[in-house]
Amino acid sequence: MTGSNKKELPISAEVKLLVMKIVMIILFLIMLFTFLFGIMKEPDNMMNPAIKEGDLVIYYRLDKDYLAGDVVMVKYDGEISPKRVVAVAGDTVEITDEGLVVNGYVQQEKDIYTETLPYKGKVSYPLKIKEGQVFVLGDNRPYSLDSRNYGPVSTDAIKGQVITVIRRRGI
Repeated sequence: MTGSNKKELPISAEVKLLVMKIVMIILFLIMLFTFLFGIMKEPDNMMNPAIKEGDLVIYYRLDKDYLAGDVVMVKYDGEISPKRVVAVAGDTVEITDEGLVVNGYVQQEKDIYTETLPYKGKVSYPLKIKEGQVFVLGDNRPYSLDSRNYGPVSTDAIKGQVITVIRRRGI
């Protein structure tokens, strides 16, 4: 007889306990990525170079306070895609021959390498952004489907704010 009072579980009880722990961890991760975070694979190059086709995008669902420069996940026509917020409630947006103009100032955007041109007949400028709306653009401006097509986005159509990108290409 040993001096230990610890009871040893039969092997089948240990296996059941292990399986139960694994199931609890899986359920926790499912809940985490259902309600708190989201993850998706970028289907196109509308946010190139920041987010490239095939990259995994992880976003946080609970933050609803968006600022110019934030990258958010926007749901439009049943599809979710990342876009950059360029104007928020109270801002006035124009897209002229000079480029993107917010509140009368031409924007010098870091990492935007193409011209920002308006799409003819889609949205009328100058455009005042109302409360509960944001104006979003893709970084790959000539090929992006964004607020130049469908106007300002309701904050209810934003599914979350991008917190990280996992590069899946060129590894």
